[in-house]
Amino acid sequence: MPKVKDGKKESKDSSEQKKSPAAAPEEVIAGEHCPFCNNKTLTLMDTKKEIPYFGSCFLFSMDCSSCGYHKADIELEQQHDPCKYTLDIDSEKDMSIRVVKSSFATIKLPHIGDITPGASSNGYVTNVEGILQRMIKQTEQIRDNEEEDEENRKKAKNIIKKLHRVIWGQEKQKLIIEDPTGNSAIISEKAILEKLKVKKEE
Repeated sequence: MPKVKDGKKESKDSSEQKKSPAAAPEEVIAGEHCPFCNNKTLTLMDTKKEIPYFGSCFLFSMDCSSCGYHKADIELEQQHDPCKYTLDIDSEKDMSIRVVKSSFATIKLPHIGDITPGASSNGYVTNVEGILQRMIKQTEQIRDNEEEDEENRKKAKNIIKKLHRVIWGQEKQKLIIEDPTGNSAIISEKAILEKLKVKKEE
């Protein structure tokens, strides 16, 4: 069962945010130093967006035209409690359910795998199918890696098949999002919202 870090360079789910007509750039700063290549080709963008049934939020992004570095996150205008959302996916219609994920959130697909936050993790607005497609893409890297153990590659192949069946509405699957910052959500009446119990650091 794969456990992968979120925030690969090639992943730009936040592009959905930029394309939305409801989100107009409020502030753009170009010519900043990139933390990776150190060229002054980094563009910072700060956008405010109203998401129905979720609230007003800010979308932050950094993009470097030289090396392709990308970082994005989302933050609610009003502070929310740590949250846990659970959704039972049981039809093809569920693929269009909107999902808001911050860079601090963990995505769990029981019996399949997790997408855990990391240093380069991104926040984005997507839908259930977008989450499943992300997991497929991550699992394909295991399946196609010739240096990976053969048993793990076989498991990855079976997981990809299962995820496609879920997308086609042929198999049920539970989706869980846990966010200690409260900046994530599954926007659906079907989703169950609970307060996330956050372990206190000693």
